Amino acid sequence: MQDPRFNRRQLLSSGLALAGLSALPAHAQTPAWPAAKPIRLIVNFPAGGSPDAVARAVAGPVSAAIGQQIVVDNRGGAGGIIGADAVAKSPADGYTFLLSSGSAAAIVPLLNNKMPYDAAKDLIPVAAGARLELFLVVRADAPYKTYAEFVAHAKRNPGRLSYGSPGNGTSPHIAGEMLKSQAGIFTVHIPYRGSAAVLQDLLAGSLDYTFDPGIAFSHVRSGRLRLLAVGSVKRTPMFPDAPTLIELGLPGFDAGTTHGFWAPAGTPPEIVDRMNREINRALGTQPVIDVIRSLGAEPQPITPRQFSEVIRADMARYAKIIQERKITQD
Repeated sequence: MQDPRFNRRQLLSSGLALAGLSALPAHAQTPAWPAAKPIRLIVNFPAGGSPDAVARAVAGPVSAAIGQQIVVDNRGGAGGIIGADAVAKSPADGYTFLLSSGSAAAIVPLLNNKMPYDAAKDLIPVAAGARLELFLVVRADAPYKTYAEFVAHAKRNPGRLSYGSPGNGTSPHIAGEMLKSQAGIFTVHIPYRGSAAVLQDLLAGSLDYTFDPGIAFSHVRSGRLRLLAVGSVKRTPMFPDAPTLIELGLPGFDAGTTHGFWAPAGTPPEIVDRMNREINRALGTQPVIDVIRSLGAEPQPITPRQFSEVIRADMARYAKIIQERKITQD
């Protein structure tokens, strides 16, 4: 028969061991993040566009800061829905993040009643990346050299001019409809799968104009394209002589959006906070600032809550033109 004193000693020793475990810091009971596996950053537009440029600029310094590789994975299509859906359905373990265009976050949910994910419930804001402005760019060989001449030409030739966008429901698409509404012109919208493809066809002469997110600047400087106006509330320091559309007679014209970082809902708050700090730190470094400003944009280091408020404000502004123009995702 077993000595009852042994059982008491065994129970006491087990109890002390459990008490010791419960007294350990919380981080000792959970796996360290990031562990020895890469972090995937899904960009919901193809390579070559402004979302891709922001993602790759930020990924390098953040990767160095957290000591783990960040792999950029471009998942374009459906105005950003495909990439965002992939993240929304990923494990909330801190190893998958989304770099979304501002339009995919603030506009697409307003257009599509059959989204494969609930943007308000399935994704959480992590950090803003850059406030993107849009620029009215036309072919250099066009017969119009100013905004006034462009509008006059479009009115004389209704339906003859075409403009491209990275897809239905993207901010360049909505900006094009805002322009048509306020300027009183009729032109044809042609959706693409990304801004790089739009730029290629504009340079090839297959399109007449676009609202460029900042990737066409080198071609404006070389004279292959012409910048007529800025589609935001202030001029860009890169082209100080280019007037805003507000200055040119379109009151309140603001097509700006914010590219930013998101995570699957349920991602641990401490991971979200760490990523927010590291992304904001990266946004303050000169190499990242230079990349973002080369797009005619500005870094936007803010908290997740502030980022959420920015998206809500953009959605409220865009909802008006979407309703007025009866714009859909299709």
